[in-house]
Amino acid sequence: MARLPELMHRAFFRTISLLSPRGQGGVLRRYFDWWHRSPDPWHLGTDGYERHKYEATLGQVPARPYRRILEVGCSEGVFTGLLAAAHPGARIMGIDISHRALRRARDRTRESAARTALVQADLVTFATGRAFDLVFCAETLYYVGRPDRLRRASERLTGVLAPGGVLVLVHPWPEAERLHRFVEEDRAMSRIAHHVHDTSPRPFSVAVYQHEPGRAA
Repeated sequence: MARLPELMHRAFFRTISLLSPRGQGGVLRRYFDWWHRSPDPWHLGTDGYERHKYEATLGQVPARPYRRILEVGCSEGVFTGLLAAAHPGARIMGIDISHRALRRARDRTRESAARTALVQADLVTFATGRAFDLVFCAETLYYVGRPDRLRRASERLTGVLAPGGVLVLVHPWPEAERLHRFVEEDRAMSRIAHHVHDTSPRPFSVAVYQHEPGRAA
């Protein structure tokens, strides 16, 4: 019974994904703009659990220079600001489907505005000519719904990586096994780190992958 609201939540997004990609994106935009009618609806900037998750995520990133970083589902820019501080030499792009969230994200990231681009976009239909050295996607993939949309979203994430680029996926455990499976099956992707944080009431997984085009052959 404790998981019933969560199961209903997931069922809602699977139902939305029966629409066309454009229709699904329109519903999700309205849904998340409604959620962001008040600042920080998920308490991402104040909750100790979220702070722990951010620290655990950054701790799994391989220590190397990154020139271009993409954050998918940047919301109001809490993690975006941490990325800018952790990687002062990088240009950062954050995408989110909610224009209300992005408006607050711009306020939050003013100090790094010269190298931070915030773009309203839907992961399923997102397209860019840029290649990124480091890509983050956290607490987002369960919103895309049914398996064909999950596959498409996963292909978007791996498709924007430069050769040797790093992809970091952070989702609830054990649901992460289902959400990450298409990345796991991609022959060009090699998992280089994985840690399950299961000491809190809401366990989560941080999985790190590297794009290695030669493996696909």
